[in-house]
Amino acid sequence: MKIAILSRNKNLYSTKRLIEAAEQRGHEVLVLDHMKCVLVIEQGRPHIYYNGKEVTDVNAVIPRIGASATFYGTAVVRQFEMMKIFTAVESQALVRSRDKLRSLQILARAGLGIPKTAFASSPNDKDIDSLIETIGGAPCVVKLLEGTQGIGVILAENQKAAKSVVEAFLKLEANMLVQEYIKEAKGADLRVFVVDGQIVGAMKRQAKEGEFRSNLHRGGTASIITLTPEERSTAIKACKKLGLGIAGVDLLQSDRGPLVMEVNSSPGLEGIEGATGVDIAGKIIEYVERNEFNTPGQ
Repeated sequence: MKIAILSRNKNLYSTKRLIEAAEQRGHEVLVLDHMKCVLVIEQGRPHIYYNGKEVTDVNAVIPRIGASATFYGTAVVRQFEMMKIFTAVESQALVRSRDKLRSLQILARAGLGIPKTAFASSPNDKDIDSLIETIGGAPCVVKLLEGTQGIGVILAENQKAAKSVVEAFLKLEANMLVQEYIKEAKGADLRVFVVDGQIVGAMKRQAKEGEFRSNLHRGGTASIITLTPEERSTAIKACKKLGLGIAGVDLLQSDRGPLVMEVNSSPGLEGIEGATGVDIAGKIIEYVERNEFNTPGQ
């Protein structure tokens, strides 16, 4: 099988591991920088050019689309779908997962637990106080809709601080969410890696001292964990509702059960493989092998 991995850097850990796992199973691997793909939309024959040559004979695609490249990266994935080629992450699912507000709306409608969240476009001074109160007041978390890896996520410990952060983001014309702070999580969350509707690995990420963001990119530490039945079902259902074949589901352990914080459609492999010792890249390749001839609906 010829597998195309959409990645901007073939030397990234996740990309290298996918290449290794695919080649170990006898597959040919093509790494394409999606931002350098040229899409040709032609009646009856959609196709893609890369470095001046038409991309042909690809059997399956594994998208590794960064948040900053969502728009064009999704267009590339969609073009492969139009070419009747299986994509491990469908274009529409990618769009859903990257829209944090839409994701939360979908998950809440499905009855899944999420942190209480408020969103407003341009509240005035009086409305900011009301906005913060709707999610239970301070302390609270103010989160940029476009943020990744913990960037653009701020813990406001009191009402005054929360109001200042919201005002600052509004002046920057930045879209943001205000969420309740789950104190009992104690600066930790769970990353659950789901492939093809099955949990293939899970770890607990703990924020470093003085920090509330548990992201490994922010200095957090990771350890293997055994999930409860409720945590397992929540992670699987979250992926199903967003239509994701591959995802990293971030859960908070709260007094009212697991809460979905975010569902990542291009989760990194380094932390989860290091913490669990599981060949996650191999699980992804096995998923592609099972679904080579299943093309997403247009």
